[in-house]
Amino acid sequence: MPLPDYSDLALPPPPLGRPYVLVNMVMSADGKVVVEGNELGIGSDADRRLMRQLRANADVVLAGAATLRATGTSSRIGAPSLEERRIRQGKPRLPLAATLSASGNLPLDKAFFTATDFDAVVYLASPTARARQAAEQTGRRVVVLPGGGETVPAMLQHLRAELDCQVLLCEGGPTLNAALFQIGAVDEYFVTVGPVIVGGRETLTPVGGVLPFTRAALPAMDLISAVASFDTGEVYCRYRIRR
Repeated sequence: MPLPDYSDLALPPPPLGRPYVLVNMVMSADGKVVVEGNELGIGSDADRRLMRQLRANADVVLAGAATLRATGTSSRIGAPSLEERRIRQGKPRLPLAATLSASGNLPLDKAFFTATDFDAVVYLASPTARARQAAEQTGRRVVVLPGGGETVPAMLQHLRAELDCQVLLCEGGPTLNAALFQIGAVDEYFVTVGPVIVGGRETLTPVGGVLPFTRAALPAMDLISAVASFDTGEVYCRYRIRR
């Protein structure tokens, strides 16, 4: 069976006051998202190709600072045909990259901060003066957000109102995913299930957070597509959150 094609999704317009939010993750068959600290070893080249296709739809590609420290994520697409399509659509060649940090612990040596082929913005929640200065010295835009429960809503509002972000792609980690689900700000959830078992009681899952959802408040989703690849052993799932 051919792989799904995520390169040119027909997405609804964004809700009022925030972008349309996609979450994309890869997990093992037992629901784990890291092996020895990152996702390497779970997803295949095919999964990474779908990830790049999803990025082609986004105005901003977001990752939490912990994910950035672990994987060094960026907003690169790595496919000239997809980049040229974005240009024909009047978009920048690459999406804007973004990260959110509550601690101010930023991996300043990663490409997110050193690369010149894409632009990036750093969201800091109630940072120390030192953390803010370190982020600003990289030349990336820095936006200071309130702490606590106001952080993620304020970030989404800034993305929509100030950066004209209509489609936001979040690539983790589990804490950030949980924060988005908790406030009902996820619109679609993409997950690749890889044919490996990771195990471990404390190993991270796609959606973390401090407290689980109650039975009455479980986010419900409609399955849009599920494609199995016998070549990779993976299943590629796309869900839309039920409103």
